[in-house]
Amino acid sequence: MVQRIDVTGADGIRLAAWEYADPPKRRGDAGRDEEPARTSGVLLLHGLMGRASHWASTARWLAARHRAVALDQRGHGRSEKPPEGPYTREAYMADAEAAIEQLGLAPVTLIGHAMGALTAWQLAARRPDLVRALVICDMRASALGAASQREWEDWYRSWPVPFATLADVRKWFGEDDPWVERPSPSRGEFFAEVMTEGADGWRPVFSRRQMLITRETWVYEAHWEELAHVECPTLVVRGLDGELGRAEATEMVRVLPRGQYAEVTDAGHLVHYDQPEAWRAVIEPFLDGVPAS
Repeated sequence: MVQRIDVTGADGIRLAAWEYADPPKRRGDAGRDEEPARTSGVLLLHGLMGRASHWASTARWLAARHRAVALDQRGHGRSEKPPEGPYTREAYMADAEAAIEQLGLAPVTLIGHAMGALTAWQLAARRPDLVRALVICDMRASALGAASQREWEDWYRSWPVPFATLADVRKWFGEDDPWVERPSPSRGEFFAEVMTEGADGWRPVFSRRQMLITRETWVYEAHWEELAHVECPTLVVRGLDGELGRAEATEMVRVLPRGQYAEVTDAGHLVHYDQPEAWRAVIEPFLDGVPAS
């Protein structure tokens, strides 16, 4: 069972958080119910265009031993999407900070994918008192530049919206999208998850204009200095065919005071979506090794 909890983010924005329920109690030797052993909270932060439900498989697995919460970040999922934002790095960090404090998750383990990973490490650098461990999934620390932003603008314009059916969504993003090098059913499913049906067909639940505004707040700058100020144990995970290259990932680990490295084969940028079992296999020993608070 999943419970929705509303969180008040920066500027009073309403954010939707999703807490994954406790697993069923076990019967002990004496016939008594036994609570499973649990550790501190985990907050899962999706990437640009994502939503909390993309973490469902990971969160259900984590819920056996952790208090697992996934957050729809501003402009995404079922959280508010103010027309004029703000969609700044400051706002995203403040929202995550508010979720941790209002839900009593500290000291929290932050698990972030792409944009969510950047938010996670920026917050860990700013508020080390709130964060006990960090998992960075396929997010670069280097500046990407103006050309990258123009490519995204062109890509958004190429979307054939509205889509007639969800099957069309899956096919376009999984096969026909010019950014797809080879068929990727998991990519198709990822984007089907962020579509909503209207009178004329299926459209994204987010505003592409707002996504571009959000993205431009980080692509022009590098984020190495903030990594160097992350004090907690940190695992950098990359998909072998993802956007984060091995050389940059290993340099991120070197810069991090307590960094570790892992990679997942046969996975692209959507590591936890492409290979959920392999993803769990690389983060489990890291989480098990994080000292108790």
